[in-house]
Amino acid sequence: MTLTNQKTTEDIALGIRRRVFFHTMKHNGGYLSQACSAAESLALLYNELLTLGAPTLPKVPLPFRGVPSAHNPDAFTGAGYHGPFAPEYDRFFISPAHYALVIYSALIETGRMDENALDHFNKDGGSVEMIGAEHSPGMEVTTGSLAQGLSMAAGVAWARKRRQEPGKVWVYMSDGEFQEGQTWECLAAIAYHGIDNLRVIVDVNRQQCDGAMSSVLDLGDLAARVSSFGVTCRSVDGHDLDALRLAANSAEPEKPLVILANTSPFQGMNFLKKRFPRLHYVRFKSAEERLEMQAALAAELGIDPAQIEGA
Repeated sequence: MTLTNQKTTEDIALGIRRRVFFHTMKHNGGYLSQACSAAESLALLYNELLTLGAPTLPKVPLPFRGVPSAHNPDAFTGAGYHGPFAPEYDRFFISPAHYALVIYSALIETGRMDENALDHFNKDGGSVEMIGAEHSPGMEVTTGSLAQGLSMAAGVAWARKRRQEPGKVWVYMSDGEFQEGQTWECLAAIAYHGIDNLRVIVDVNRQQCDGAMSSVLDLGDLAARVSSFGVTCRSVDGHDLDALRLAANSAEPEKPLVILANTSPFQGMNFLKKRFPRLHYVRFKSAEERLEMQAALAAELGIDPAQIEGA
């Protein structure tokens, strides 16, 4: 990291959850459970694991300037918040675009984006979108429909390996992407080509839009299935920072590294368990329901409810 950050990784993880909570309460809904499951792994990535330069985009996000093309010199990608492209720096691909709010919060907590950047969230003409696109902060490419991010990152990693660049390529995925055939095709390819500069962290929270994954399309023993392709696969507690650190440093020569971060979609906000498995997007049916959840979650997160704007 080239940015000086006085926060611990634990503090950043808590800050991510608090920031997404504030936003969800203010806007009567949000991707709240993703902050519960992903906070530790994203905090660790941005604060310890990724080698990134200083951001090349303003801390206050720019408005949308059109899609990249040879005829649009003003276009940009959100990868600018990860710093410049250079051989010594890592690249970071966010595959589940609906985690955008959590990514924005991580960028703010680590000093890469302005404290008030979420004021631009989901505004017409803005780049801070609810579902991240290539111009959204932290996003290098458009990755929806799900399961496209790994393949695009793999291509970049293969090219960097052939150029003998020291920087790694990291990918953040959700477990739902293993319900897509493209993910398995990519695993076969990266193992066959020995793309060992590729690092993948998967948020295994076992939930999706339609409910628990076990009720939609169960993945079975995901660790065994992933390992069978010939990659190095580590399955760990996704809320245990020491376990994540050990896994991140356990890569083997000529093998991509896949870390299955087993997580809870209500970690740090146990009140959400009442809604499980309907947690993909949290919205309130009444003012009473919102106030009940606001009070319960604020207490769990150590927040004074009176501080919540618009409460």
